[in-house]
Amino acid sequence: MSIESRFQPLLAQREQDYLTRSRPLVTSPQTPAMQINGCQVINFSSNDYLGLANHPALKQAAANTEHSSYGSGAAHLVTGHHLEHHLLEDELADWLGAERVLLFSTGYMANLAVLQTLTQKGDVIIGDKLNHASLIDGALHSDADFKRYPHLDMQALEQRLQKAQTQKQQAIITSDSIFSMDGDLAPLDQIQTLANQYHAWLYIDDAHGIGVLGKQGKGALSHFDLTLQPDTILMGTLGKAFGCSGAFVAGSSTVIESLINFARPYIYTTAMSPVNAHVCRAALEVVKKAESERQQLQQNIQQFKQGAKEIGLTLHPSNSAIQAILLGESETALAWSKGLKQQGIWATAIRPPTVPNNTARLRITLSAAHTSQQVEQLLQALKNC
Repeated sequence: MSIESRFQPLLAQREQDYLTRSRPLVTSPQTPAMQINGCQVINFSSNDYLGLANHPALKQAAANTEHSSYGSGAAHLVTGHHLEHHLLEDELADWLGAERVLLFSTGYMANLAVLQTLTQKGDVIIGDKLNHASLIDGALHSDADFKRYPHLDMQALEQRLQKAQTQKQQAIITSDSIFSMDGDLAPLDQIQTLANQYHAWLYIDDAHGIGVLGKQGKGALSHFDLTLQPDTILMGTLGKAFGCSGAFVAGSSTVIESLINFARPYIYTTAMSPVNAHVCRAALEVVKKAESERQQLQQNIQQFKQGAKEIGLTLHPSNSAIQAILLGESETALAWSKGLKQQGIWATAIRPPTVPNNTARLRITLSAAHTSQQVEQLLQALKNC
């Protein structure tokens, strides 16, 4: 059997089901007003929550790197761990009040590394039903059992923990903080209480909360007035609110040393660019002081939610920058997305298998960089649809 004979029918079926994926081509900087596929549009599909991707401070930091090579040249454990990496890890740890921080090239790699490395046969990973794909893949590629609980159902989570305790299994709870497709917030205070009660470990994917929630943007734990406990681990990304790329894991010294010594996704990959690490350090300083940006983001969220309510749109309950307009069929979501593009609005249609069947949607993401007028343009375009 040839590659073409195997995959051409699958691709044809995808197209028939309105599920074909393609890459839009961006030919401008990442800002609210962008040129995508040759069209000038207002972008409502970016995770650049604070508007830092094209921030002058980050661009200046990128230009001021005469003491750093562009490439790291090797894995961290060989000769790839440069001073900029080391300083960024220390500064992130100080900011978050963590014992240690470890850098990864992507959040996906971080989630694979943590769940593969810290669990073993006989353990059980207990995850929210709507966890990010990388948390699911990390669990599936571990030696532990993998059990899921209905989305945000704390009673079901406790039942899973009770069963693990009865069977003498070490449990690790995994959850997004803000869920990437629905935008709702996990009750981390309740989850941490259950983890403590049942002596479970807790791993939080704070990709969409870090930089946005909490004091100085410290994330979801800060939002709930929680601190990192010895058996609590946090993953944050640097490619969303930070406007850069990469990710980090924050936790105890034992957690970090274990990842350095045993995590295959960390050991066997080239370190991120020292230039990127340098720019991330500049981004961290901006994030710490970005109270006005966080306030503006909240204003934009409230403006959109109120306007959507007046139009009569069905939004998934969310107070975050991620606002999902539920449309049901993939064909409908694509038609709405196309209609918005014709009006100069870029809003991506999210379809299965990214979301469950019959829950296709427009995933609207708001940024502090959006103006009130741009949000109003979005609302008017949606009204026209």
